Amino acid sequence: MGLLSWVVFGALAGWVASMIVGTDRRQGCIADIIVGVVGAFLGGFLVQLVTGRGVGFGWNATSFVVAVVGAILLLAVFGATRRR
Repeated sequence: MGLLSWVVFGALAGWVASMIVGTDRRQGCIADIIVGVVGAFLGGFLVQLVTGRGVGFGWNATSFVVAVVGAILLLAVFGATRRR
């Protein structure tokens, strides 16, 4: 994927994850992009760790689900550390 594609993909994944976790009103577009892109890397790493197979990140449902799950985990970890 190109840089613009990563930004759009990350924004969508981060936005969906923030709506699921409930942080969508507290973070902006830039945070959604960062959370989505980092979540995609985290989710891909975890899938590779668990299954032994990598995930090719393209515009498909599997990649999007992996990115959203990774972003949810990232938001959950930050939320848990922020509450302490």
